[in-house]
Parts: sequence; structure tokens; C-alpha cells
Amino acid sequence: MGNTDVRKPVQKRSIETKEKILKAGFELICEKGYYNTNTAEIAKVANVSTGIVYQYFKDKHDILVESLQKYGDSIFYPMLKVSAKDLYDANLDKILRNMIKKFIKNHKLSQYAHKEIMAMVHSDEDVAEIYHHSEIQMTDNLSKIFTDIGIPEQDLREKAHITIHLIDDICHEVVYHRHSSMNYDVMIDLTIKTIINLLN
Repeated sequence: MGNTDVRKPVQKRSIETKEKILKAGFELICEKGYYNTNTAEIAKVANVSTGIVYQYFKDKHDILVESLQKYGDSIFYPMLKVSAKDLYDANLDKILRNMIKKFIKNHKLSQYAHKEIMAMVHSDEDVAEIYHHSEIQMTDNLSKIFTDIGIPEQDLREKAHITIHLIDDICHEVVYHRHSSMNYDVMIDLTIKTIINLLN
């Protein structure tokens, strides 16, 4: 169990030390999984002592939560990185196809981390809160993009939320489930048609 009185860094060197620990923790958790990573390993990768880690964080869970808040968007919530600028000059079919392709690539790059963190969404209140907050941010971001490209505004936030889940589901199907009896090209086409029908 770690220190309950953690330091809040103020000086540049302390801020950099905390940042190194966070980055090391996040990378190790993504590579090995939360339960296969310990504080001593994080300290070693960050090139600090275990005692220094406990000066800035109560425990490994504290590192996970703060690192997810800082770095999680790029891996776990890629919809937050999509901008309307990326989507102009393309029809909706092409926009959605590119989005799915990008998300599948993103899921493949961090496959182990995705599985572990998504499991923790169902078992850890802090991780669930971060995920649900980001999910609403993704919904709002996609709603704005859809407004900017001229999608009718009626129930648009709800439609954007459903769209996110449809895209996420097809990504999970392609990357994790890999049912040999399924034609994933057909499934992607059907997902896109479903979203387009939903938005029109």
C-alpha cells in the first residue's frame, strides 16, 4: 500500500518526475496489462526509486486513473480526435468508412490494453467514470461534426451516441472476436448503411 499523503509537484523538476512516472505506468499497463504491472516495474522504467513513485501516487491504481485521464484519449477514445476538418469534401459513406478503418487500426495497436481497460470499466468505479465522461465528450464532438456537415439536427445527440457504439462494436468484432463464419466487409457495409439510415 502506498503513501496516503502524496506530493503535488510545483517545481519544474518535480513536475517532470511525476510526468515520467505517469508515462511509464501508462506504457507498461498498455503493454502488459494492469494486473501484470507493479509499482517497482513502473519505477524502473521511469528511472526513479519506488519510494519516489509513492511520493507522487498513493498506489498503482492512482497511476492508472491519472494516466488514463492524461493519455487515454488517443488510445481508448479516438472519436475525440476526429475533427470536422478531417471530414469535409467527402460523402457520409466515405467519412464513416474512413472512421471505421481508423478505429480498427487504433484498436489493433493497443489490443491488450483495450481488453483490460474495457473489463475494468465494468469493475472499477474510477475507470468507469473516466470512460463514461469521455463517451459523452465523444458524443458531443460527433454531434458537432454532424451539424457542421449538414446532418439534420433532430435527435442528433442520440444518433451520434448510437453511431459511436455501432462503430465501436464493428471494431471489436473485427479485432477481437474474429468469427470465421462472418464476412467482415459485408458487416462493415451494413454498419455504414445502418448509420446513414439513422442520420437521414
